[in-house]
Amino acid sequence: MNDRRLVVVVVDDHELFARGLALLLTTNAGDRFEVGGTTTHVEEAPALVESCGADLALVDLAMPPLGGAAAIRQIKRRRPATRVLALSGSDDLELAEQALRAGADGYLTKSADPEVLVAPLLTVAAGFRVLEGELLDVLLTTTRKPPETLLDTLDSQDLRLWALLARGLETQDIANRMLVSERTAKRMVASLLNRIGAANRVEAAGLAGAYGLLDHDPADRPQ
Repeated sequence: MNDRRLVVVVVDDHELFARGLALLLTTNAGDRFEVGGTTTHVEEAPALVESCGADLALVDLAMPPLGGAAAIRQIKRRRPATRVLALSGSDDLELAEQALRAGADGYLTKSADPEVLVAPLLTVAAGFRVLEGELLDVLLTTTRKPPETLLDTLDSQDLRLWALLARGLETQDIANRMLVSERTAKRMVASLLNRIGAANRVEAAGLAGAYGLLDHDPADRPQ
């Protein structure tokens, strides 16, 4: 990581909380972070992130009317390089899953001490995931299986493709692994995303992790 300050935006429907976080970062870690802006509206978040070239976004999940997960999804779609730390006022497991599936790089409850927020932000900026220990334990012990109705629509080739997507392979690499042209691979990816109900590759990867599909790697099985 270089010496430049990291640009952070704060997305929270409580204006005082958003301003408080911005002030905290500026006061306690002004040498590491530059606040690019704050917004209380979900629909404004992607444009704000894009306009200031944000390195990091702090996003509250309980934001009407669309919810913070929608903001995360749009941020990742428009600026994939931006790291997102999701915040929630509760320890709701479903909210945590929604955030991670939408592409969040970390998740903390608002009960976490704001004074120690700098370390998680720097960790996320460095490319690592951040989850509170108790929440991670719950997620690891409640891995769900894909719905039977979904599995009925997928064959072994689909599952192999899903695993490749979840591991971040580019289209050309997928084409090489699947022994098809790049154009065919693009069509296969689009079809798979539609069938599993994922808006993009990041969400597909989140679903694969949630369903435990990465515990056994079908991508490297001999055909």
